[in-house]
Amino acid sequence: MAAAATRALERLFALYFLSHIPVTLLLDAQAVSSRFHPRALTDLLKWYTTSFKDPLMAQCPAWFQSFVYCEVFLQLPFFPVAAYAFWKGNCKWIRTPAIVYATHVATTLVPLLAHFLFHDFPDSKPAGPQTWHERLWLLAVYSPYLLIPLLLLVTMLLHPLYSSGGKRKTT
Repeated sequence: MAAAATRALERLFALYFLSHIPVTLLLDAQAVSSRFHPRALTDLLKWYTTSFKDPLMAQCPAWFQSFVYCEVFLQLPFFPVAAYAFWKGNCKWIRTPAIVYATHVATTLVPLLAHFLFHDFPDSKPAGPQTWHERLWLLAVYSPYLLIPLLLLVTMLLHPLYSSGGKRKTT
């Protein structure tokens, strides 16, 4: 039973990383440059920023752009590597890079979520979240990018397969 649960968790991580590749390339990267994206994608981003009232993706302050640059240039190359490792399973070598990734993402998501919760968006263009309902919707969009990395971090630190004493599958 424990092996099945571990395998399911590894598949979840693999799917998370696989799904994050198109999100990063097609949407998130537009926060730093939309020149390379077709009009349909820039329209999708406009729809998203308007519908979910995400002022960071619409206005892109410098501090937020720094997070996106890290995502595009540091995290994105890691996504296919991590997807492979977790899809294959039992790849103990992914432990340290996964810990670095999970820690980095969790520490960048905390200020983002705090900004959405506590910042006053008086007359921002486009409109930022004004009500608690709007703020919670925006948190729901971003929260998987905090929760899954935290689960990844806990797994890498505590799971016997990934700890120093765990068994390693030989290939």
